[in-house]
Amino acid sequence: MIAANNSEVALFIVDEDGSECKLTFTELASRSNQVANYLRSLGVRRGDHVLVMLGNQAALWELLLAAMKLGAVVIPAAPLLTAEDLWDRVDRGNVRHVIAAAGQAPKFDSLPGCYTRTTVGAAIVGWNSLENAAEHSERFTPDGETRANDPLLLYFTSGTTAKPKLVPHSHQSYPIGHLSTMYWIGLQASDLHWNISSPGWAKHAWSSVFAPWNAGATVFIYNQSRFRASNALQAMVRFGVTTLCAPPTVWRLFVQEELARYPVQLREVVSAGEPLNPEIIERVRAAWGLTIRDGYGQTETTAMIDNPPGSLSSRAAWGGRCPDTVSLCSMSRASSALKARFASTFLTSRWDSCRDIWMAVLHRCELE
Repeated sequence: MIAANNSEVALFIVDEDGSECKLTFTELASRSNQVANYLRSLGVRRGDHVLVMLGNQAALWELLLAAMKLGAVVIPAAPLLTAEDLWDRVDRGNVRHVIAAAGQAPKFDSLPGCYTRTTVGAAIVGWNSLENAAEHSERFTPDGETRANDPLLLYFTSGTTAKPKLVPHSHQSYPIGHLSTMYWIGLQASDLHWNISSPGWAKHAWSSVFAPWNAGATVFIYNQSRFRASNALQAMVRFGVTTLCAPPTVWRLFVQEELARYPVQLREVVSAGEPLNPEIIERVRAAWGLTIRDGYGQTETTAMIDNPPGSLSSRAAWGGRCPDTVSLCSMSRASSALKARFASTFLTSRWDSCRDIWMAVLHRCELE
């Protein structure tokens, strides 16, 4: 297991006041065990739906890991959601437990329902406190077997054009499925990876949890009360971020700065959400010698279409089909030799070879 006796940093959070939080893989394993034991004491059981409304704070990652160990289902909720949005999630999501930052607690005051309430941060009358998890054992014993197709996450889509849809993901579809995202970004174990994304939406789980940890990389977070491109760029330089994923809106703010003044240590830069303008890609390339590679996926999927590592395209377009567009069932039909070569190339980060093997798997499955 990646967390066993692993002193490498798994999570590195920096706040704009300069405070830092670093947790190794082993520390996260122990802390999430404590959280899992505490939640169990509050009545969280296998299959229970748990709404989590937190910002980019260590408890967010600890809770997700704890839920995986308990077999509970997490409903991520973005901090900007209103009480009306939350009621829809509590109602249609069959929520039995709510865990929220102290500042978000008032939004639940008027929400009916029979669910436990746990706060992270300041103590609130009538709410349990996650700080009590520290009193529980660092050892955790599961109450049974968790199967690959058991539910893990239940997302609500943004509801841009209609009422938000419910999108379930399993212990297979996201942790394993995001090998495709790891491939697209080009993550390696030595990376300090920053995904500029808000908790509560699928992209946060993509690139702030599963993809970097699949690679054994460090998840980096720089919290700002209000996003400022210059501060973000300074943090990138100061802390030595090596891989960056940011939405087009952020890239458009970045290019308004004199990028050449920031001696970044970046190796890979990607963007998701919509194709970037060629002009932005060229400006970043001129300043840093790096090509922003677009990728695309949906809440219902993992990465589907991408410009993989080594791509030099500056067109405002996504590239080809991403490896994960083959279902895991199809992958299981691939020959043992192909599976072995696939595993070997992922472990050694030979991305071009890995893509070739996936294409062989695709071809094989299409022939069957």
